[in-house]
Amino acid sequence: MTDAARVRTSRRDRVRDGLRHAHNWWQLARFTAVGASGYAVNLLTFTVCVHLLGVDYRLAAVAAFLVAVTNNFWWNRHWTFDAGEGHAGRQAVRFLIVSVAAFVVNLVLLEVLVSAAGLAEVPAQAIAVAAATPCNFIGNKLWTFDG
Repeated sequence: MTDAARVRTSRRDRVRDGLRHAHNWWQLARFTAVGASGYAVNLLTFTVCVHLLGVDYRLAAVAAFLVAVTNNFWWNRHWTFDAGEGHAGRQAVRFLIVSVAAFVVNLVLLEVLVSAAGLAEVPAQAIAVAAATPCNFIGNKLWTFDG
């Protein structure tokens, strides 16, 4: 078996084994609650930037991302993954990398929904954030707060 095949098998086994533990399901529920708060923070920040401050929706998405990612890192570190004993700097860098990857998915979808589909900015952002959420959980569960 090649090293690449062993890594794929190892990841697949890790995911399959993880699905069997109730703790992981509760962790997913907490992640979802944190995500819901981050979702609200993101949309509120985005709405304020676009409608009250007149900021372009792309820049508003960046501002909303920065505010929400700060909120989500704190809650996920201390509550969802109970990783407060881990190295905060290492976790923050990894969390930011995962979040930026999910944000790229968010931003591309936002642009398509607004420019190509003609959807209003706020509903488009709501859809784009929701679509990027699975990327966030998997990356943070398996890499950011892995211990």
